[in-house]
Amino acid sequence: MNAHSKALLILSPGFPANEADTACLPFPQLFVKTLKELQPSLKVIVLAFQYPFVKSCYQWHNVQVISFGGSNKGKLSRLLVWKAVWKKINRIAKEYSVVGILNFWLGECGLLGKYAARKHAVPFFTWLLGQDARANNRYFSLIKPTGHQLIALSDFIAAEMERNYHVRPANIIPPGIDLKNKPIAGLTRDIDLLGAGSLIPLKQYDVFIRIVSKLTAYHPKLKAVICGKGGEQNRLQKMITEAGLSANVGLCGELEHDAVIALMQRAKIFLHPSAYEGYGVVMAEALYAGAHVVAFYKPMNNVYRQQHIVQTEDEMAATVNALLNDCNRRQESILTASIEFSCKKVLQLFGM
Repeated sequence: MNAHSKALLILSPGFPANEADTACLPFPQLFVKTLKELQPSLKVIVLAFQYPFVKSCYQWHNVQVISFGGSNKGKLSRLLVWKAVWKKINRIAKEYSVVGILNFWLGECGLLGKYAARKHAVPFFTWLLGQDARANNRYFSLIKPTGHQLIALSDFIAAEMERNYHVRPANIIPPGIDLKNKPIAGLTRDIDLLGAGSLIPLKQYDVFIRIVSKLTAYHPKLKAVICGKGGEQNRLQKMITEAGLSANVGLCGELEHDAVIALMQRAKIFLHPSAYEGYGVVMAEALYAGAHVVAFYKPMNNVYRQQHIVQTEDEMAATVNALLNDCNRRQESILTASIEFSCKKVLQLFGM
């Protein structure tokens, strides 16, 4: 029995299957790892509902992870996962002094977290991490969170939540980045444009390719790289081939997180054409890597140096062209927030 040992429960749809699984939810895993480093005596337990796709209990960077192997299956399977999670939380509450529950996303984790926290009389917070703040989130009416119980990843997410549900998150904690990833001085920036993310319609990498097509008229040797995987990969490759851009754009698939950071440190411009983004941790990582960032969205009310917000595809192309033509363009490392900052802000919410 560990009745006197404090434990913080983190509920998430997924979590890395092992320490080498760095491409899985880079920010949540960096947050959990750093949280444990800051509070080594705190028992941090992650309950992963859907991924890994197998039921397991394992250690990950001194954090206990319990996966329920839901595999994103249908309603009956989901209910069975919820039942198993509920039983596990009750068992943990008998073994440890639970100080609170942190839920990633306003979804099934927020729902189970709310009622588990109510039963065991502990504080709980749900971190809005992106699309869960959009309209038509069916879990909102089931959870009915107060503003105090919500953490927004950005000013944009807080405003989106208020606009769609008339609830203003009381807490805004941006995603911090790993300070160990600062770029090496004097590194050659031999990549003109870099994109990184899931290859899905929402991310609009077709816009990325069309912009490259426009710019090759002025920069015929332009070099662009897109890393990520998803259902759009074949269509995007076909676009590249048909536009005669095979020498200009490369799809490199999903890479380990450190490899993506290394590409950012070689990039002049990080181009992020996503139609919607809660924050876009890749944006913060690219700024810290010294790249200019051009995007359609503005996550925070303030705009950082080397961050360029545009409204249209034509404006995006013009901005990128102007940056490439700027002989005095600076490539400075810009820090938005550290991961330690994010962790400490969350710990304060739980009175630690």
